[in-house]
Amino acid sequence: MPRTEAKADPAKQLMIKTKACQRLIKESKYYEQEVIQNERKLQQMKDENNDPHDIKKFQEVLSESHMMIPDSVCRKDRALDDLKEFLSTVEGELEESEWLVEAKKLLCEAGLGGEKAESGDVVETSVDGLADGEAF
Repeated sequence: MPRTEAKADPAKQLMIKTKACQRLIKESKYYEQEVIQNERKLQQMKDENNDPHDIKKFQEVLSESHMMIPDSVCRKDRALDDLKEFLSTVEGELEESEWLVEAKKLLCEAGLGGEKAESGDVVETSVDGLADGEAF
């Protein structure tokens, strides 16, 4: 007897896609922090005149960390684009839930979801607390 394919639950798909985006955002930030820490450590090794071989090996570690950043950013961006596209296709099928709010929040933070916030209002960025010439 052939197996019939049931339509996937949009709420469950939303949860999975949102969690994937959260994980990839966290991973991307981790790699960026790792590079900063490794650059500091490399500079410290150079300042302390450590063994040149150790410095060379650590430079290799640092270059591998640098290579991970574009890959993680690309995967994060694809996941966020996928989430945005998913939300636009199932807009009417989803009821307000914590995952819908979180998904919209992630998209807004990524600059992809300036459309509507959870209350239906347009999200605006306040620049009142910035000093003259300070960027946000």
